[in-house]
Amino acid sequence: MDYLLFICGDESTWPDISAAELAGDPASHEWVAHVEQTGAVKFGAKLRPTRDAKTVRVRDGQVLVSDGPFAETAEQIGGLDLVEAPDLDHVLDYAARHPGIDDLTIEIRPLWPDRPITPDTPTGPQPQD
Repeated sequence: MDYLLFICGDESTWPDISAAELAGDPASHEWVAHVEQTGAVKFGAKLRPTRDAKTVRVRDGQVLVSDGPFAETAEQIGGLDLVEAPDLDHVLDYAARHPGIDDLTIEIRPLWPDRPITPDTPTGPQPQD
């Protein structure tokens, strides 16, 4: 089953660390080795700061674009991982090993297995069986 992990925390406390500095961090090395060994991660990405975010809404046919994230909260989504695992226990173990877990919150959401969206996914109403 696939799970999406939202890596969250207080953006104002995150260090501005370069890829080179991160590569030299022993905790990151250990975590990456574990990730590579399990092959569980299908995709992962660090998000740009919330100051670069836009939120889009449509109300009464009008497109409304606002600066910032959808919700203003104490914690922001700073990254995400798409993980494939046989069960939730494996994903919990993966999340618990994250090198920044002491200062982060990781929200885990299972994906619907029968509703993937791919470049070949038809759009619009589908015929009913």
